[in-house]
Amino acid sequence: MLRRIIVWASTALITGGLVGCGNTDSWVEARPAGGWAAQYADAANTSSSPVEGADALRLEWTRSVKGKLAAQVALGSGNYLAVNGQTGAGCSLMVWETDNRARQRWCTRLVQGGGLASPLFDDFDNLYIGQPGAVLSFPPTQWIRWRRPVIGMPMTARILSPGHLLVVTHLGQVLVFDAHRGTVTGTSLDLVDGVDPTDSERGLDDCRLAGPRCPVAAAPAYSASTGMVVLTLWEPDADKPVLVGLRYRPGQTPQLTREWTSDAVGGGPLASPVLSADGSTVYVNGRDESLWAINVDDGSEKWSVPLQYLAQTPPSVTPGGLVIAGGGPGSRLTAVRDTASEGEVLWTRDDTSPLTTSSLAGVGYAVVPDGSGEGAGLALTVFNLGDGGTVNTYPLPRATGWPVGVSVGHDGRVVTATSDGQVYGFAPA
Repeated sequence: MLRRIIVWASTALITGGLVGCGNTDSWVEARPAGGWAAQYADAANTSSSPVEGADALRLEWTRSVKGKLAAQVALGSGNYLAVNGQTGAGCSLMVWETDNRARQRWCTRLVQGGGLASPLFDDFDNLYIGQPGAVLSFPPTQWIRWRRPVIGMPMTARILSPGHLLVVTHLGQVLVFDAHRGTVTGTSLDLVDGVDPTDSERGLDDCRLAGPRCPVAAAPAYSASTGMVVLTLWEPDADKPVLVGLRYRPGQTPQLTREWTSDAVGGGPLASPVLSADGSTVYVNGRDESLWAINVDDGSEKWSVPLQYLAQTPPSVTPGGLVIAGGGPGSRLTAVRDTASEGEVLWTRDDTSPLTTSSLAGVGYAVVPDGSGEGAGLALTVFNLGDGGTVNTYPLPRATGWPVGVSVGHDGRVVTATSDGQVYGFAPA
């Protein structure tokens, strides 16, 4: 009898253990890193972080990629940063340690020409990056996890549902990859007809200027709340670019469908679109020097606000709906509140000209001119989101070229860089 009881008890324990364990595969599925995962922070391009950013900083280190940069620095969940340099020789994709004076962790060389796209970190510090004709993934070391061919140059990749990677190339090919295996899920969607699959560099030089030979010149935006992907598209022989809305339905066939095409934005959209926290609104710059709000459901206009300057970088959006207009030459630091019926200008700083998209983390960060005239440099400014008032300003030593954005880490560190490849790391003071 005793033996039977023991056998029964052991069986019950085993059965209970199996029931309790279940399928735990979900924990290994890729999600965006907890830092500044990629250009414009997140899949919605909000340039906004939940981190309570420091209003006082100190410059910890500076370092050069020994080449050019055209996209923001990506910051991982730990202490890694990644830059996509365009260099004459040697390494171009580089991973450094943010908390160790930018000590290089590893580097490798990619096919050049894809500098407009930033790397993307997932929460395991795996990297995803494009080069003309391919998309690649790297583990926390420099050895390639997987490499897959695509048609064109991938813009900055986005993570859709956990474990799935959105890749949109400059020639209009849209694919969803299994982020772990590197296999395409479903079928690709081609936004442009008649593209030569063997010429992945066609029109690439036009992307920097967002010209007509580059169909998709900016990173797409994705909202998990609505399952919508929104991107800019300049179709062949068209007078101006348009906005396109794609519906993502994971597990269905087809999983990506083209829902609408909108020409509502005056002069056509410029730079990446940005999605609101609830995914219902797209904010985008118009070539008519206005900020536009577009309905995600059908691409119709909600409202527009004249800026009186051409915003060349995307706006920033907080979860509460505060929109900071994009930057560029001649810009003015401007805050707009979305009231649903209109865009209400809350404040404008005529004396502050952000040259980058503002990065928001309780306070705002942007790079501005430092001085005036031919010898003017660059400075990182910290500003108050309530009234735009300057909190602190930090000159960037020997900065040349054009600023490419400001990234805010999960630990409050701030990293900015210039087109001439100079990278600056700040820590909370």
